Amino acid sequence: MSLSHADFLKLKRWNTPTIYNAAEQVTQADRLTLTNREETRDFMPEMGPMAGYAMTVLMSGGDPRIQQEQPDNMNRMREYLASVPGPKIVVVQDVDKPACHGSLWGEVSANAARALGCVGTITDGALRDLDEMRNAGFKAIARRLAVGHAYCWPVRWGVEVEVFGTTVRPGQLIHADKHGFILIPKDAEDRLLEAARFMDDNECDTVVLAGRSGAGKTLPEILAGLRAAGAAFGAASKKKYGQKGEW
Repeated sequence: MSLSHADFLKLKRWNTPTIYNAAEQVTQADRLTLTNREETRDFMPEMGPMAGYAMTVLMSGGDPRIQQEQPDNMNRMREYLASVPGPKIVVVQDVDKPACHGSLWGEVSANAARALGCVGTITDGALRDLDEMRNAGFKAIARRLAVGHAYCWPVRWGVEVEVFGTTVRPGQLIHADKHGFILIPKDAEDRLLEAARFMDDNECDTVVLAGRSGAGKTLPEILAGLRAAGAAFGAASKKKYGQKGEW
């Protein structure tokens, strides 16, 4: 875990699409594997983005035997959440999907996770006590809301999980907001912030500027300006990173 506290504060100033644009410039990873393939729902968009390292959990809400036979799983999972420094994002796969029997997350679990250095969760299961979770400062991206907890209980932790169609492994760096989430490849971590600044500046200096400078121009002039801006954007990206980027 190489990023500093200041680095995380800076990462949170960018939305997740901007972080995606940066990551694809500085990684050799397949971009098709980096983001959620199914739609997510951010229940706290006003909290902005979150960034942290993945702490992975498998849970089930439909089988009462799990808690009866493994009553200490909750305590053991919390020990796992406490085992590494934060910031951490708890990534929870609901093994009952597409069924949803209840929510592992609520006021108590959110406050406990926050106390252990976790800043939020990404789960393909449910949430409840939404206002109380928000008050705890614990951001949540999930599939839906639920009224009860049913028989929700952790089954395993510290293992590979799949949420929203994407495989997540323990310790992966994640950036997430209302658009979804991205897994930051290891080879991109050290250059990510610099790339985010560069790509955002590059857009503002070229393609965004061209799109905002149409007043008083004819349509052919606007089209020519957009083409020129796209070419300038690509040239700057290629000079910096060896590839032209989105435009």
